[in-house]
Amino acid sequence: MQPAQPPPSIEELPEPAPASSWRRKLGVVLFMMVCFEVGLFLLIFPWMQFWRNNSIAGLSPWMHDAWNSPFFRGALSGLGVVNLYISLAEVVHFRRPPAGRLKVTVL
Repeated sequence: MQPAQPPPSIEELPEPAPASSWRRKLGVVLFMMVCFEVGLFLLIFPWMQFWRNNSIAGLSPWMHDAWNSPFFRGALSGLGVVNLYISLAEVVHFRRPPAGRLKVTVL
C-alpha cells in the first residue's frame, strides 16, 4: 500500500493545449462573412427592380400582393440590418484580446 499523495496545487497543473484555435478563428471569420453578405443582400435587394420579376411572387395572387408590399420589404430590410449588426458585433468581439492576455500595468 502506497501513501496517499496530496492533490497537485493549481500552479502545478499543466495548462490545456489550445484546441485547434485556427479552426475556431476560421469558423468565426466565415460566420462574420456570411452574416455580412446576407444582411447586405436583405437590406438592398427587396428595393431593386428585380424584386418584382420573381417566380415566387407569381405563385398566387395573395402572395403577389404580400410580396410587393412595402411592409414586407421593410421587414426583410430589418432582418438585413440585424444580420449586419451581428456581423459587426462579431468583428468587435473577434478583435478584442482574451481576458488572460490583457495585462494592465500601474505606473
